[in-house]
Amino acid sequence: MTTNSATTEIKTPYTVNLSTGDPEAKREEIRRYFHETYDAYEALFEPFLDKVAYTTRADALRHPLIFYYGHTATFFMNKLVLAKLVDRINPGFESIFAIGVDEMSWDDLNEAHYAWPDPDEVREYRAQVRECIDQLISKLPIKLPIGWESPFWPIMMGIEHERIHLETSSVLIRQLPTSLLDGEHPAWQPSDSDTTPQTNEIIAVPGKSVALGKSLEDAYYGWDNEYGTYSKEITDFGASKYLVSNDEFLAFVQDGGYSNRDFWTEEGWNWVSYEKATCPRFWLPQPDGSYKFRTMLKEIDMPWSWPVETNYLEAKAFCNWKAAKTGQPVRLPTEEEWYRLLDYTEVPDAPAWKKAPGNLNLEGPASSVPVDTHPFKHGFYDVVGNVWQHTETPIRGYDGFEIHPLYDDFSTPTFDTKHNMIKGGSWISTGNELMRDSRYAFRRHFYQHAGFRYVISDAPVEIPDDSWETDPEVIPYCEFNYGKEYFDVDNYPEKLAQICLDIASDRKREKALVLGCKTGRAAFELAAGYKNVTGIDFSARMIRIGVQLKEKGYTQYTLPEEGEISSFHQVKLQNLGLDGTRDRVEFMQGDLSNLKEIYQGYDLILLDTLLERSYDPQKFLESASKRLNEGGLLVIASTYDWQEKVTSRDHWLGGIKVNGENVTGKDRIEELLSKEFKKLGTSRDLEYVLRRTARTFDHNIADLTVWEKR
Repeated sequence: MTTNSATTEIKTPYTVNLSTGDPEAKREEIRRYFHETYDAYEALFEPFLDKVAYTTRADALRHPLIFYYGHTATFFMNKLVLAKLVDRINPGFESIFAIGVDEMSWDDLNEAHYAWPDPDEVREYRAQVRECIDQLISKLPIKLPIGWESPFWPIMMGIEHERIHLETSSVLIRQLPTSLLDGEHPAWQPSDSDTTPQTNEIIAVPGKSVALGKSLEDAYYGWDNEYGTYSKEITDFGASKYLVSNDEFLAFVQDGGYSNRDFWTEEGWNWVSYEKATCPRFWLPQPDGSYKFRTMLKEIDMPWSWPVETNYLEAKAFCNWKAAKTGQPVRLPTEEEWYRLLDYTEVPDAPAWKKAPGNLNLEGPASSVPVDTHPFKHGFYDVVGNVWQHTETPIRGYDGFEIHPLYDDFSTPTFDTKHNMIKGGSWISTGNELMRDSRYAFRRHFYQHAGFRYVISDAPVEIPDDSWETDPEVIPYCEFNYGKEYFDVDNYPEKLAQICLDIASDRKREKALVLGCKTGRAAFELAAGYKNVTGIDFSARMIRIGVQLKEKGYTQYTLPEEGEISSFHQVKLQNLGLDGTRDRVEFMQGDLSNLKEIYQGYDLILLDTLLERSYDPQKFLESASKRLNEGGLLVIASTYDWQEKVTSRDHWLGGIKVNGENVTGKDRIEELLSKEFKKLGTSRDLEYVLRRTARTFDHNIADLTVWEKR
């Protein structure tokens, strides 16, 4: 049975100019761009022959496709709710489909935690979201230019996010069993061209300075990592005329490349050993020693003239093998060298295209084509398009990097030296992915529609050995959790955790939950007395510090002293007496106002200054009892600092007048909890100091109350 009946016509305009034109005409252009994006993503799921295709795990490191089918619609809703532009449509869906797309340690990929809904229910939800956004586009005030502060920016954010998943979901579909797919679906047919494989050669690229990054005044939507400034002088280098083809890569395979440790990095060899890989993932070995090839929907005869598709680790091993064979310094290009090649071949930016200059934007078949199909200046082919191209460069921010408050964890969790950039786009790349300034990075063992070209260069590759936390929003909480004590005020998370342990000393201490864990100290401290502690924070930027400490035992951060002067600090759990708690702690990203149902069965819940940072704090308080075991403790620390930019006034718990009378946050919490909880003792004040610079501090007092489930 087919779960999608109609074949959608896939339209993929290049992008939307957000600066110029008539505002009402721009409103309609954005509406068309939204619907065309939504249609294209819907079309991706049309070849599914049965509902089981949605719930089959295509990749062990990814959710099943049902998650991604719901995820892009949920992303729209969660960002628009955060921007206070819409109300929730389906809180359950907007929780289970929210997080879990990049194999981060806080992504919950445990399938036991999910009872996936019927695809028809998700399809109906997607239709409701479509209607909601269409109506929102109609009624929002519009003013050009549309920038970060515009209510239309989160709509563009959702559109471009869905275009990313158009591509990444197609990679997962490519890993589903073909028995679940309609291999002849007309919208997704591969090329039938396979030319005589070409012999690759090296073409000289003269060195020159490259300037990267753009300003917030740019006319086109961009992700946060694109903004800022960066320049580098590139020396002369040589680059391969073609992308490496399947035929060229075959020589590496036949020479025992996958069994020779010498060609692989340590990370690469660990991956090969774990996967027991003998060839690229989309090559299908046959009993007679030949190979078939997997396209998105079906298996075909091996197209030897098409670009090989590998992860970074395989591409790097091939370069090391070729260097050993030729005696030349063969490697992958850096990000800057790829841009130099782009400039040298004079490829215009996407808004200037009338037709894509290569195999891009779904303007050709639903697959790669031979590497000698699309020529560029100076004799090169596929400078952009066909497949993405691996680089040596881990992603990081440019000077002036800023984080958009509605998506604070798009880039920064990947600034960990473990995510390498891919450049140039593939046959299914659309929207922002086509832009010169776009920057996308994946873990080095991940597969996308990605291949590579190699360069010959003696220039060193600058790759940081380790990362230092420099995020100005995170750094104060690194010091707050793990640094010095100031003005004789005790370390707040340590003291808070100790209070919890003291109160629970004669109680069951199996599972604890820390909501608002920030960079993790309280979770590690609680693990000294609890067998399992989960720390949750809304910001992945915060919890990745806890994750680093759990995984490595240490973290590093810069601390602003004065102006441009910073100091450098390393924290080790061992020095804090907490190294033995690492295996009892986990960190997850979560939304207090829409927390997943799986977070239940706790003996202690610590809610740390998070009510005032939530857009609907009452939602959690109303569900707190069912998350605790009988006799469990709920410990709440709050400053009652209600701010409209975070919590709309109608959702404040306190700080308001009702019928002329003052209502405080403490009053409202007691009213909400008194039916199912008994208050233990009286509230107490707990001081904390947050360091900003060497001479600027925030001195605060949290109100601490303890509640026992009746």
